[in-house]
Amino acid sequence: MTGMLDGKIALVTGGGNGIGREAALAFAREGARVAVADYEAESARETVSLINGNGGQAISLSGDVTVAEQVQSMLDGVMAAYGRLDCAFNNAGIAPHQVDSAGQLTHEWSEASFDRMIEVNLKSVWLCMKHEIPLLRAGGGGAIVNTASIAGLIGLRTSSGYVAAKHAVIGLTKTAALEYAEEGIRVNAVCPGYIATRMTAPNREKRGEAIIARTPMRRYGEPREIAEMVVWLCSERASYVTGVAYEVDGGMTAT
Repeated sequence: MTGMLDGKIALVTGGGNGIGREAALAFAREGARVAVADYEAESARETVSLINGNGGQAISLSGDVTVAEQVQSMLDGVMAAYGRLDCAFNNAGIAPHQVDSAGQLTHEWSEASFDRMIEVNLKSVWLCMKHEIPLLRAGGGGAIVNTASIAGLIGLRTSSGYVAAKHAVIGLTKTAALEYAEEGIRVNAVCPGYIATRMTAPNREKRGEAIIARTPMRRYGEPREIAEMVVWLCSERASYVTGVAYEVDGGMTAT
């Protein structure tokens, strides 16, 4: 039986842990050769080891996705290894606690924290797309999935910078989808709810019961459940899907 992405080349940023790692593993299971990029180089290598150890084919890349030259170098690495790019999952991101803004209201965020949040969660997505799209155009098309969040669809108290960035990712996704649809490039976003990852651990520890109470399925999501949506969106099974932001949130935004 062939996989959904047999013979495809996939890039995953933030692929060293959590959703990114599970997506990289899922791409490989579905037949893609994978480039795993992460700021934490050792984490990327660990993901690659898991893929290659299970009979897949992957390479690791490292770099800062907020720096244009390093993003270009990352894509150069993909081309040097595989000669083309077919799909990309722009997943690297950070949470408010990683910019020292956990629990802060809008007026309490520092300018430095807000700027860093926008730089990592929005600018990096744009930079990756800027360098990925020419490669997809040259190859006759492909698919991009950007990680947004339910925070890109609703407001969340004490998360203003994060919410602003994720709303903007959805707008960027929709605009790119319109611009490149005629060239066979599909651009979508995935909007995770509360997923059991390292990044969400502080929130789960502090507000776990409240989060579960707001989630109709009464549990946290698993990284693999986001990965399955990402792989489907990159496959030909989603060939008529572009410009959409898909919630994978256990029903939270339906309430």
